[in-house]
Amino acid sequence: MNDYERLISDATPEKARRYSYDGKSIDAQTLFLCVTAEEICKYFHIKDYNGVTGVVMILLGRPWISTRAKPGGATAGTSIASLVLRALVDINFEKAILPTLTTRSARRFQFSMTRNLGAFIGRWIPWAGAMLTAYDVVKIAARSLAHYNDIVDEEDRINDATEGSFG
Repeated sequence: MNDYERLISDATPEKARRYSYDGKSIDAQTLFLCVTAEEICKYFHIKDYNGVTGVVMILLGRPWISTRAKPGGATAGTSIASLVLRALVDINFEKAILPTLTTRSARRFQFSMTRNLGAFIGRWIPWAGAMLTAYDVVKIAARSLAHYNDIVDEEDRINDATEGSFG
């Protein structure tokens, strides 16, 4: 009987299996949440706050700082990353040859071009942060699933259809 059939049937519900975790008796769903939280802490080494690099990069690249008037269609404001990198890497090319993605250009699925190397690097920082964060999420999910499936009974295991794909 699948979960939907169990919900609509008149049969007496099965007694849920219980698991011991950190000295507490919990059900399978709660165990999965606990295991996921544990894997997140392990992955990010929460004791020393490493591993938040992707999120920090995304925040540094947000255009929160007001700036001069810009041409129509340009993203309003500038980011901390762009300001700092324009000052540190102030190299300008004759033509705008460096492709970047800003908030607005990404919505239009179109690159914005710049001639300043610092602006180029600064505009790619949040996208690199987003890629790091996506990688972290996938890794954490795979580790959580494997850890959870190692603990629970066969009936409570989650089939991810990619057994062994994530190492």
